[in-house]
Amino acid sequence: MSLKNDIMDFMEPTFFQKHPLMKDLLSLAGFVIAVVLGTLFLNTFIYRSYNVVGGSMENTLHNDDRVIVNRAAVSWSHFIGQEYVPDRGQIIVFLNEDEKKVDEYKAAGVSNPVTCSVPSNINDQYIIKRVIAFPGERVTVKDGIMKIYNEEHPEGFVYDDGWRTSENEGPKQHTSGEVDLVVPEGELFVSGDNREGSNSWDSRNGLGTIPYCRIIGPVLLRLFPLDKIRTF
Repeated sequence: MSLKNDIMDFMEPTFFQKHPLMKDLLSLAGFVIAVVLGTLFLNTFIYRSYNVVGGSMENTLHNDDRVIVNRAAVSWSHFIGQEYVPDRGQIIVFLNEDEKKVDEYKAAGVSNPVTCSVPSNINDQYIIKRVIAFPGERVTVKDGIMKIYNEEHPEGFVYDDGWRTSENEGPKQHTSGEVDLVVPEGELFVSGDNREGSNSWDSRNGLGTIPYCRIIGPVLLRLFPLDKIRTF
């Protein structure tokens, strides 16, 4: 009699055997949570995807192009305690400045305020441009030509030809505006590729130089249109 009771106890069904629907629901919930957490991790530290709005990057990128941004490069730099510094000529996505915070800083007497965080409701929260110059370099725009001056090139150099692979790919020939400035420490001079007239709002004409801390990452891939997929 005792042996029989022991066998019956041993074969007593588990909670999930008694409630198979509960097991399925918990498994589904676990899967959904894993997907959400995985997506958040990838979107925060590995890559992000953006739609290009407007024509400021023509002829390289066009309105409604879908691009993948390499977030991993920035994440790794921050992990080892450094600022991410892109290469000259790379196309990057970065956060717009917090105009309200900038105005507050200026009112407090800060002459060159740098803001890193940006409210989520700001217009044009993310901006895409090409890296032109680095801290300490002088940038001039005159007679339609943008030149960069540094220790290696005290007479200045024009770098556009290295990015212009054809008449329909890369920065346009003419650069509008009158510029003569030295890039501040910890910041970048950026520009769109469509520099004729007012087609691109960038470091030449009101956007100002961009602090490293606002960089989301370099553009890695154009994913759409499908017939124009390419890496950068």
